[in-house]
Amino acid sequence: MAFVDDITISASAGRGGDGVVRWLHEKFREFGGPSGGDGGNGGHVRVKAVRDIAALARYKFEKKFRAENGGNGGNKEMHGKNGDDLLLTVPVGSVVTNRTTGESFDLTEDGTEAVVLTGGRGGKGNAHFKGSTNQYPTEFTEGGEGESADLHIELKLIVDAGLIGLPNAGKTSLLNALTNAGAKVGDYPFTTLDPNLGAFDGYILADIPGLIEGASAGKGLGHKFLRHIARTKVLIHCVSVEHDDPVVAYETVRTELAAHDPALARKPEIVLLTKVDMVDEKTKKEKLQKLSAVSKKVIAVSVLDDLLIQEAKEIIKLTIRH
Repeated sequence: MAFVDDITISASAGRGGDGVVRWLHEKFREFGGPSGGDGGNGGHVRVKAVRDIAALARYKFEKKFRAENGGNGGNKEMHGKNGDDLLLTVPVGSVVTNRTTGESFDLTEDGTEAVVLTGGRGGKGNAHFKGSTNQYPTEFTEGGEGESADLHIELKLIVDAGLIGLPNAGKTSLLNALTNAGAKVGDYPFTTLDPNLGAFDGYILADIPGLIEGASAGKGLGHKFLRHIARTKVLIHCVSVEHDDPVVAYETVRTELAAHDPALARKPEIVLLTKVDMVDEKTKKEKLQKLSAVSKKVIAVSVLDDLLIQEAKEIIKLTIRH
């Protein structure tokens, strides 16, 4: 099933049940007092954050949802049944926005819940209107309509470290080497169209879709890339040794980060010179030296070198902890 991280659905809270007109039927009394009960409240629409990044895929084909209506009131002032709430599960990190009101709900922790649409209030039965001057009321009220709206759900992944860089920077291969994630790898631009996740030592890493110049303006995968690094604690910036000038490749990505949100460019960063097994030692040192002039934390790495992979793991863990 395709990864879904941005979707709009239609949802409605339940309608309130109607109040009713009823009368007591008592022995030896032809006409008793009012006994019509109130209607039940309509169910709310709630959202709940779960640790399942594929949760939005279930809404890809079914996009209209409704909570249960409240039940009508009954005799002997019996209250109608309240409608059951509708619970929509979304991945941790989702932002749910009511497109009618503009109100947003940011679900950043597992198990967090929010009522996004309120059910209608139940109507009043005639027993509710009895008074000293109105012993036999015939008034009642209908239940209110529940709130309805289109809900826009956008997932912003919350991960400990995100692998970023230009297309073909070796991010997916590196994720596999660091975490045994088993993500697919291909030698062409935009191999990674959706984020891949992996874990090691309790930390979550994400291989974010490759970035090109102009992404902050929507080119290439554009905001699909930038959205998923908004909440990443540490950036692991991959620069392939294949670039003639690694500094240009590095600064291309940094420029797009700052253009989208200056806060992204201030996140802690580790720079990895990737695929160093493809060049000789002299070339590797020259390119490391160039990158060291623009970033404080630069290391060489190759998925074919277990020692370098282990060194990268330790530096990543240390950076995340601090």
